[in-house]
Amino acid sequence: MNSMLSVLARIPLFKLYRATGWPKMLPLNITLSPSPKCNSRCLTCNIWMKRENELTLDEWDKVLASLGTAPYWFTISGGEPLMYPGVVELAKLAYKHCQPGIINIPTNGILNSGPERVRAILESCPNSQLIINLSLDGVGEKHDFIRGVAGNFEKFEERLEQYLALRAEFPNLAVGIHSVVSVFSVGHLDELIAYAEKSGADQFITEIAEPRVELDTVGLPITPSPEEYAAAIDKLITYVNSKRYKGVSRITEAFRVEYYKLVKRILDEQDQVIGCYAGWASAQIYADGTVWPCCVRADDLGNLREHNYDFKDIWFGEKIKDVRRSIAAKECHCPLANASYTNMLMDVSTATRVGMKVIKPDSIQVR
Repeated sequence: MNSMLSVLARIPLFKLYRATGWPKMLPLNITLSPSPKCNSRCLTCNIWMKRENELTLDEWDKVLASLGTAPYWFTISGGEPLMYPGVVELAKLAYKHCQPGIINIPTNGILNSGPERVRAILESCPNSQLIINLSLDGVGEKHDFIRGVAGNFEKFEERLEQYLALRAEFPNLAVGIHSVVSVFSVGHLDELIAYAEKSGADQFITEIAEPRVELDTVGLPITPSPEEYAAAIDKLITYVNSKRYKGVSRITEAFRVEYYKLVKRILDEQDQVIGCYAGWASAQIYADGTVWPCCVRADDLGNLREHNYDFKDIWFGEKIKDVRRSIAAKECHCPLANASYTNMLMDVSTATRVGMKVIKPDSIQVR
């Protein structure tokens, strides 16, 4: 398994790479988006309207082989990733070529066959920690309204029960509840916290709704005001700090508190706050083979089909240099959660605070 110790050892090298362009490093955090297709109709997302010339599994095989064992954390995203017919095979290919420490899959919980596909991934990737995060933006009809699908909340509860049963069989599975804090949900975060507390899930996580090129939501007023977000998220920070976690959730929740504080500052200061490593330590591969530094900017760094499916050819090429200069110059700022975790790991003061919280004896408790 791709060791966390090897990740920590690479941090100084990534910092040097960002500052000087040397040594050349492949990203440790990669999001794979095999298809934008989705069976939700969320008020905060329009990705379900997209159709792309998607990479085939044979093409993904070549791409993942070109990455080798550099990536530690994969997110298989969507759309609804468990709708993608080849999601099990894609996870197997990532495991075969890259041996990741963590595979993260968000899901809306609608698909009846989701647990069956997750079981197949667990059986095929025994040395990777699999995290399944079920989306929940409200309790009862509030969830159905925001997600745009009648009966979605009932499906969510069925899937949660099924994934918790799988967790009892597979020690490498963690089950989370994930909420998008938007203008539609910011007022009932208390209710979501209370639901998560009694749900049996390993963790309750949130990220803020934001305009993204990937989601086709640029210009939509979906982000709560800094004041609304701060008031809601302070309650969540209090909740997380009152809990004790075990396993991978102990680490992810420690980072979550730092993420929530970081988002408050980004919204207030309209600045990166800490250095962004998108384009150095994190990246996204979109359904059609286009490589992005992140899904917010979605800069076209090159298409893998035009580079013989060799990720390195794009990552170490000329086109990416202007994008890296722009990011380093703070010409953008965003609270994108996936990239933010990598950024916090690279930030010495943030990583130190997380480390101290994780190793404290009183921070360990059974689920």
